[in-house]
Amino acid sequence: MSAPALKHDVFQAIADPTRRTVLQLLARNDMPIVAISENFPLSRTAINKHLHILSDAGLVSSRRVGRETRYRLQPERLIELKDWLAFFETYWDDRMSLLKEFVENTPDPQ
Repeated sequence: MSAPALKHDVFQAIADPTRRTVLQLLARNDMPIVAISENFPLSRTAINKHLHILSDAGLVSSRRVGRETRYRLQPERLIELKDWLAFFETYWDDRMSLLKEFVENTPDPQ
C-alpha cells in the first residue's frame, strides 16, 4: 500500500509566518493546541487550520493523549527544503568566489 498523497507541499506550508512559528515551537517539544494557541493572537480555530495545513504537508503529526491531541514536528519533510536551499547556497558561494577573484585581480585605479 502506498503512502497517501500530500495535499500541500512543504513550500506552501511554510509560506505563512504563523506556520513557521508553529514549527519552531514544535521543534522544542510536542504540544497540544491549547499550548500552541497561547503563543498567538489567533483563535484556536485559526491555529487548528494552520495545523491541518502542516499536517497535510507531512510536517506535523498528531496523537491523542487522554482528552487532548498533541502535535509533533515531523522534520524529515524539511529535508526537501534543505536540499533546495543547498543548491542556492552553492550558487551564491560560486558567485562570491568570482566576485572576490575579480576584486583581487582588478588593478587599483590610483
